[in-house]
Amino acid sequence: MASKVRYSKEFLLGLYQKMIRVRYFEEKAAECFTKGMLAGNIHLCIGQESSVIGSCAALEERDFITSTHRGHGHCIGKGAKTDKAMAELFGKKTGYCKGKGGSMHIVDADKGILGANGIVGAGIPIAAGSALASKIMGTDEVTMCFFGDAAANQGTFHEAINMAAAWKLPVVFLCENNGYGVSVAIQGVTNTETIAVRAKAYDIPGVTVDGSDVLNVYETVKKAVEHVRSGKGPSLVEVMVYRWQGHYCGDPASYRPKEYVENAHLKDPIKLFKDKLISTKQASKAELEKLEQEIFAEIEQAENFAVNSDYPDISEAFTDVYSSDNERSVAR
Repeated sequence: MASKVRYSKEFLLGLYQKMIRVRYFEEKAAECFTKGMLAGNIHLCIGQESSVIGSCAALEERDFITSTHRGHGHCIGKGAKTDKAMAELFGKKTGYCKGKGGSMHIVDADKGILGANGIVGAGIPIAAGSALASKIMGTDEVTMCFFGDAAANQGTFHEAINMAAAWKLPVVFLCENNGYGVSVAIQGVTNTETIAVRAKAYDIPGVTVDGSDVLNVYETVKKAVEHVRSGKGPSLVEVMVYRWQGHYCGDPASYRPKEYVENAHLKDPIKLFKDKLISTKQASKAELEKLEQEIFAEIEQAENFAVNSDYPDISEAFTDVYSSDNERSVAR
């Protein structure tokens, strides 16, 4: 769907810059992981940048998000700094969680990032709780909950949406449907053509949108955010995206047909948006390449920052992990 709305050049270039930032960050993370520089595992959102950035662009700075195990992009889209995010992946004390959260647990409350989460579907009720807090306090923040298609079959999905609908909570449930929950194709475990159709069960708006066009995503999610912020209750948006890599970095993903990967590259949201900006004369190829070079340099600096940062001291092993009885009594 072609956008009929006219946007400023600054806004369009901002979207492109942010999409490139996410892509380059993820590619650098994959490179470092493959070289054995990162512990644990990482899950990348390469190919989903239009959903990540288009959705976050529809939010205000005061709004909140909850994310997933595939959450680097969401956090960066909401304003997280790439150097601190990279340091967290490296387990360094300069990271967002002092190196203790790692890839799946980046948090920045000041930016409204309530946390990525390694448990499938766990961010959904957290988002409902955040929205409930906003309603109780009488503020107009919106909480956006990112989750994947597999999470839509968790009990947390139905319970949280039911409660949010009954209490008219200001939350946008944003399903990024890349077609696979690890290695399981969504068509084999659901009896509906889309996830968004489930909104009918809770009498809330539900819409499915092609995620290859960042402006299409932005406009669709913006309408959902406006609906939610007006006090009319939650909304469900399903963005159809492609996951270029397997479930985790290094997953050969032999369970996917070759057509999936071919279509993913044909619908590369960054290339499509770049071509559109050039063809409509919103930006020149040279301007976009300059942005790309600047972001490339930023990500290189983020890697250097992470590599050269220190690991947490051994004395910090239990800091921010457990709370003593004395600390709890003070808090009360």
